[in-house]
Amino acid sequence: MTDQTRPLRVAIVGAGPAGIYAADALMKSDHNVSGPGVSIDLFERMPAPFGLIRYGVAPDHPRIKGIITALHKVLDKPQVRLLGNIDYGTDITLDDLRRFYDAVIFSTGANADRALNIPGIDLDGSYGAADFVSWYDGHPDVPRTWPLDAEKVAVLGVGNVALDVARVLAKTGDELLPTEIPANVYEGLKANKAIEVHVFGRRGPAQAKFTPLELRELDHSPNIEVIVAPEDIDYDEGSEQARRSSKQIDMVANTLQDWAIRDVGKRPHKLFLHFFESPHEVLGDNGKVVGLRTERTELDGTGNVTGTGKYNDWDVQAVYRAVGYLSQNISQLPFDEQAGTIPNEAGRVVESPSSTTPVPATYVTGWIKRGPVGLIGHTKGDANETVANLLEDAPTFAGATEPDLDAVTSFLENKQVPFTTWDGWYRLDAHERSLGEPEGRERVKVVEREDMLKASEPDKA
Repeated sequence: MTDQTRPLRVAIVGAGPAGIYAADALMKSDHNVSGPGVSIDLFERMPAPFGLIRYGVAPDHPRIKGIITALHKVLDKPQVRLLGNIDYGTDITLDDLRRFYDAVIFSTGANADRALNIPGIDLDGSYGAADFVSWYDGHPDVPRTWPLDAEKVAVLGVGNVALDVARVLAKTGDELLPTEIPANVYEGLKANKAIEVHVFGRRGPAQAKFTPLELRELDHSPNIEVIVAPEDIDYDEGSEQARRSSKQIDMVANTLQDWAIRDVGKRPHKLFLHFFESPHEVLGDNGKVVGLRTERTELDGTGNVTGTGKYNDWDVQAVYRAVGYLSQNISQLPFDEQAGTIPNEAGRVVESPSSTTPVPATYVTGWIKRGPVGLIGHTKGDANETVANLLEDAPTFAGATEPDLDAVTSFLENKQVPFTTWDGWYRLDAHERSLGEPEGRERVKVVEREDMLKASEPDKA
């Protein structure tokens, strides 16, 4: 940069935890403390911030949503602005951002479902977990209703998202009413006919990706009887090694063992956790799901499994695949289709997956950087690495041609983009809390984008 006297201007595209952690790392850097400072604008596609905390965490998990309290403190800082309801690639492009900022960080996350290529996966009644999560979390861009007429449901996958989906399907609408779910979600869940939910994992208990607390929470519901078959509790040397090397894996295995040896109780809804069952085919009739066929697997000594050639057919009328999230291609940037990430070297975007040539002043953090794995807290390490490299590169930046704070907001106003602000979030937050107050609930989430805009930025609605 030629002008070392003004603050470093950084745009962060995506105002979920990854983007907010990057803003925090920038503000805690030596460049900010002893140098000319930083000035950060967070761009968010939704009218509200917080990304997957707002639209990807199950509503009955207020403990995880408590992370918002820490994120609030970052967004309250004067060096940070929130510019929401802005669609990158449409409302503003990378070329535009280069005019107003010295560097750009992309933290757009992953919100699509990874494909599962088995026969019948496209039948009516077969769904991606991400779409269902978006529905019950009140995302404005998904339909307001969800078909919940299946009495027996399969969930494919053994991660925390699979547990969230299974738990929401197995609970009653009234059980979830005290949470922030909007009225349309409550009405849908109240009419839910599911009385059996079957979760399927290809490998064994020691390979499940559940976290111990999330797993144990399944058993807290007065309506859900969690059932594990004793024959599914099996370990080989690779599994035992995994248990010895990880306290979390061992805690998960112990919980599953305890459930396998207890008597089945009388709670009305049954949630089965099946292991060593690899999804082989979704069975259909007249274009609709009528069952699931799995192949029984067995451990091979290393913790991996091989097929046995024995198949089981399960009577289910709906299938949800929770086999991983997938990031989507971002306009004007290279993309690694295989990994589902923007190719990068320690956060520095490079020209292609096979290249080491950096794209000037362009960075990534979070799931778009490393893939959709790990917990929310893991994005802090990502952010620190990316920000350290950005600051190392800062002396080489060409620099923004229009770094003034008002330049970007004038640009958006001239395009008539009704962007939201951090002050607007406080107004929306107060509105949602006021909706919940008469019912003794913390909040009721507003779903419609236009209604969110009216509450947060009434002059722009």
